[in-house]
Order: sequence, then C-alpha cells, then structure tokens
Amino acid sequence: MARFARNAGRLMMAACVLLLAACATGPRVTSDVDPSANFAQYRSFAFYSPLAIEAQGYATLTSGRIKNAARAQMEARGYVYDEASPDLWVNLNAYMQEKTDVVSMPEVDYDYYYSYRARRYVSVPYWRDRTEVYQYTEGTMNVDLVDAAQNRLVWTGVAVGRVGRATPEERAAKIDAAVADIFLRYPYRAGSGTPAVSP
Repeated sequence: MARFARNAGRLMMAACVLLLAACATGPRVTSDVDPSANFAQYRSFAFYSPLAIEAQGYATLTSGRIKNAARAQMEARGYVYDEASPDLWVNLNAYMQEKTDVVSMPEVDYDYYYSYRARRYVSVPYWRDRTEVYQYTEGTMNVDLVDAAQNRLVWTGVAVGRVGRATPEERAAKIDAAVADIFLRYPYRAGSGTPAVSP
C-alpha cells in the first residue's frame, strides 16, 4: 500500500508540473504580497523543510527540478543561499484538479416541407444550442516566500494551467518556464525594499 502511494505521488507530481501544455499563452499567474513586510532586510534564502511538494518525505526528480529553477530565480535577484540562517524560506507546491468545461454554441438546422402553393419543397431554418462537455486536468504551482524570523508568509506567486503530455526535455523546459513566469511577479531584489518591477 505504501509503495502504491509513493508511485501515485510520483505520477501526480510529474503530471502536475506540465502546466499549460495545451495552451499557447502560458499559465495564468497571480501574486500577493504582505504590504507590511520590509523586503530590504531580506538577503538570503533556503528551502522550507519539509517542502510541500515533498510531502511523501523524499525528493523526486521533478521536485529537484522545481527547486533548481526557484534557486536560480532567487540567485538572479541577488539572494544568497544560506541553509544555516536564511532570511527567507522558499516553499514550493504543485497539485492537480479534475475540471469540466461546458460549452454551448448556437447552430442552425433546417426542416423541409412541401408547399402546395409553391409546388416544391421549402426549407425553413431553426436555431438550437449544441452543448459539449470537456474533461481536463488543471495544474497549479505556487511559490511561497516566508519570513524565517517571524515564520510569516510575505509573498506568494501562483501559476495555473492545463496539464498535458510532454517528453522529459519538454517537461524540464516547462518547469523552468512556469517558475520563471511566477518570479516575473516578484518585484524585489536582495536588500532592496523598492519594487524593481510592477507586480
């Protein structure tokens, strides 16, 4: 039973990070910030333990890839990785939900009847709605930045999109792109309380 749970967890994680494989515009990304947080005091980071994406108690190839992508984004903003005493904890999560789309579209059809006056068959149009139901899987990935001293969330970014199939190389690229899209909403650099970009 434990082995089944581990395998199910691995499969879910691998599928979940394939955000927006079926959507050309990329994931829908949102973010939120604690307006009272002093971002000028944050210069270092480490990963929260245990990470939300490692709820089974061990790292996977996918969780490792997400961690590497998040670390690269933090370091690109001047933050230093410091496992001993970080200013910020970085927590990562990803999960899936089954969704249903119901689409109704009007369409025209024709009835035919014989007109004795016109002495021929006449077509009469009529409108009706055609309804189609689509099942799909939606993946959500989020990055949380937590003030380590106060154990308080100060920023979160979330990417939501449809899950699709991909090769390992495509999966790795999608992970990097999804994490980069989330961090585009993070407006601060290490040691600066002034937003560098609009969130």
